[in-house]
Amino acid sequence: MILETYPPDASSFLKQEKNQFANPVGNTILQEIEDIYEELLHGRDSEKLSDFLDRIIKIRAIQDFSPAQAVAFIFHLKNAVREELGGEIRNDQLFEELLEFEHRIDKLALIAFNTYMKCREKVYEIRVAEVKNRVFSLLKRADMIGEISEQELDIREENIDSVV
Repeated sequence: MILETYPPDASSFLKQEKNQFANPVGNTILQEIEDIYEELLHGRDSEKLSDFLDRIIKIRAIQDFSPAQAVAFIFHLKNAVREELGGEIRNDQLFEELLEFEHRIDKLALIAFNTYMKCREKVYEIRVAEVKNRVFSLLKRADMIGEISEQELDIREENIDSVV
């Protein structure tokens, strides 16, 4: 279900390629989602859960996903559990357990969204720093910047930051 959130060509590749070096994205998703499921199932260490989630979200944050698309895979866990265990849930009357499990998934989705936003902020910070470096390099090449003291450079950098 998670891999189907990718375009058809990418999804097909991610599903078929089993080599971890040829397919690091698919490998990471597969490994981390198993660990996430185990932690959710047993209701254990939320710090570990956050670490597992972080690895997937970092990948999706640099890909072309909207925030909703990037974290929607969390909710697919609900569907997967219902599909796999639907009969057992009905027959053994495990509705309370299902609700508790789904509550953990909802909390995980909130963590995923926060993680995604932090990752996107970092990406934008990197892009801004890259643009600043390029502008500075261009000005230096054009010989529009003479010898500037570090203090003057810091002041100019602060002014650029305030504009950006």
